[in-house]
Amino acid sequence: MNNYYRSWPITLLLTLISLPLLIMFIFQIIDNFTNPAPGGIWPSSFTLEHWRFLWETPKTGESYIWTVTFNTFIFASTTSIMVTSLSMTSGYVLSRLDIPGRKIFLAGLIMLHAFPTISLIVAIFLTLQIMGLYNTLLGVILVKSALELPFGVWIMKGFYDTVPWEIEMAGIQDGASRFTVWRKLILPQVQPGIAALLIFSFLSGWSEFVLPLVLAPSSDVQVLSTYLSALILDDNKFDFNLFKSVGTFYAIPVIIIYIVFQKKLMNIYGGGTKG
Repeated sequence: MNNYYRSWPITLLLTLISLPLLIMFIFQIIDNFTNPAPGGIWPSSFTLEHWRFLWETPKTGESYIWTVTFNTFIFASTTSIMVTSLSMTSGYVLSRLDIPGRKIFLAGLIMLHAFPTISLIVAIFLTLQIMGLYNTLLGVILVKSALELPFGVWIMKGFYDTVPWEIEMAGIQDGASRFTVWRKLILPQVQPGIAALLIFSFLSGWSEFVLPLVLAPSSDVQVLSTYLSALILDDNKFDFNLFKSVGTFYAIPVIIIYIVFQKKLMNIYGGGTKG
């Protein structure tokens, strides 16, 4: 009972803070499917006109929304898989093995992650042109993965550090190889970290704007962030209702991911027990 009386002011405060945001999101959804009365803001009629981009054939020079969505999914998912896979192995090496220059390498990871993307964009642009990967989805994926990798390696190293050495030593004493110990004994202990890194890497790729805009400007490799930006380039023909609907469509996967994985995101921890 005492805990209840202590927590209700905090609950009330959080509710009051969240209420304007909740009202804003509800009104946004309603506004996407309605038309207001002339000169007003309140909905007067139901319509699907604002979502016509889902089935209409795009004009010449414009991208089809489903192609753009597919490009965005490939970009985000491939980046997420690459970052997570490399971080899982690199983080283990930095956590468990006494390799030469380990401390310098760890310090370098922090320095690499500290550089803003925009400060490296010219060098990245020239490198992709030399490699023949400019204006390709593969080029943007490689760049995004490389920029996200230092943070991913550091995060996975932190999770590996929380796993007791006894678990690993027990497997080695039983005759298992180092790879088998890592795969069967260590990885299950850091599953929350792997899940978190996978999700955050995907969301980072899904929301990326600068890299696709500069390194892949062609409509063939356009992603949703640049597609949304292109809608407001022409101020004379700006359709605000269309812009809002595309923005909602862009946010739907993020909302679904949060709903599905919210328990994992709220309970991120590492470590294990000998069993």
